[in-house]
Amino acid sequence: MKFSKFFIRKAYFVLVSAQLLFNIPNVYSAEEIKIIYSIFSRTVEVNSLKSFAENGDSTKKLKRILKATGSSDREIRSVLNKEFEIPITIASKLVYSEIGNIFLTRLSSIIHTPRANDERTGMLALRASVIQGLYKGNGKINLVKFLEAYPTQTVILDVNSLSKVMNKVESISELFDFFTDSTLEKIKTN
Repeated sequence: MKFSKFFIRKAYFVLVSAQLLFNIPNVYSAEEIKIIYSIFSRTVEVNSLKSFAENGDSTKKLKRILKATGSSDREIRSVLNKEFEIPITIASKLVYSEIGNIFLTRLSSIIHTPRANDERTGMLALRASVIQGLYKGNGKINLVKFLEAYPTQTVILDVNSLSKVMNKVESISELFDFFTDSTLEKIKTN
């Protein structure tokens, strides 16, 4: 009995002192989305976006931002709640594949970390967000789960970069078809 108490105290001391000595950083998840458009920016809480997606409730700030999109609330909620089901092992193979790296690198110019000086950092954050979002969703992911799993407190959404990509929607849909039709089947069989 005495040995057990001594061991528990020792283990607790080691864990607390390791935190202090090695300054282990806390693991974060996204709490806000900073939407940047030219020289303007707005910040949206991920929780308010989640509440809007689930119940249709929105704050005044979120209502103004959503109104600027020109889409109906129903359409936006549909996009936020659209779930994709993919096993984590297949998603992992996909995001670590060559084509996955290219896709994530390009996407990192649109969605990235606040202090990203390079595309690689953004790509790693996106990869982690996809895997963690699928894990939290038990093999299913939607945009809200993706954002909640993002590994920094703030997610940057660059609307200028998004607009450039949206002008090339046809080529992106072709890339998506290529992903889902051939590459995904090859990954499933490996």
